Amino acid sequence: MSAKIKNRHLLKEKEIKNLIYELSKTFHGQLFDTNALVETGLIEHFSMILVNGNIDFFMKEGRAFFTLAGVNKYALKEQYVVVDMGAIKFVTNGADIMGPGIVDADPNIKEDDLVWVCDEKYRKPLAVGVALVSGEAMRSKKTGKAVKNIHYVGDELWNLMR
Repeated sequence: MSAKIKNRHLLKEKEIKNLIYELSKTFHGQLFDTNALVETGLIEHFSMILVNGNIDFFMKEGRAFFTLAGVNKYALKEQYVVVDMGAIKFVTNGADIMGPGIVDADPNIKEDDLVWVCDEKYRKPLAVGVALVSGEAMRSKKTGKAVKNIHYVGDELWNLMR
């Protein structure tokens, strides 16, 4: 990582518990424990959350989102949206995820949930976003936007972490 982390400080145990609680409302199971070294810091204009020295989350509009590295690290199995191979170039250029490009989605997704987007062939994470409709609706949506793209392969945040 070439960018320097500024204003770095450790979270208190109560703050760590709150973060775990917020994330566990959407992603079931233990992501990390309260004994982990959890810090916040700034890279450029991004507010980051580091777990044991790794940038696993970022903050946007008061919410914690997984970085793509975090999605890989925690091997998330839920809250997924799968797009066809033709959608990849659009998703990785920052486009929101459109209904016609979705081939599968976790049926438990609710509107406004944090989701991760992957391709249908390799299931590699391409983006992180916010659901605009439920998972069931995504599976049958033939027009319009289904996911607001927040962070994607090749964006400024991705490049800062490389």
